[in-house]
Amino acid sequence: MTTLLTIVHVVVCLFLIVIVLLQHGKGASMGAAFGGSSQTVFGTEGPLPLLNKITTWAAVVFMLTSISLAYMSTRVGDGSVMKEVAPIAEPQSAPIPLPSADKDVPMAPAQGK
Repeated sequence: MTTLLTIVHVVVCLFLIVIVLLQHGKGASMGAAFGGSSQTVFGTEGPLPLLNKITTWAAVVFMLTSISLAYMSTRVGDGSVMKEVAPIAEPQSAPIPLPSADKDVPMAPAQGK
């Protein structure tokens, strides 16, 4: 489900980029007033109503997929990856033997000679 939603999200994202680049800016009509040609491909009103509706619906789908992916990513991983690993037992170490004072300890030289 997450994979399908991610694919839809990416496709809608790319579609939004293309559809926004197809639209004219606010200053585009000023250039047409001084000798520019009119575009009659989209009808007498131009591409504005059609592209606005397409952009609105694509933006709604984009936002819904964004919210859905964010919600689904918080619900992944309810447990720990370490819960199936057995705990390692601590090794039982023997106490370190201390040297006794009467054997194998060199004597310090006497001071005062």
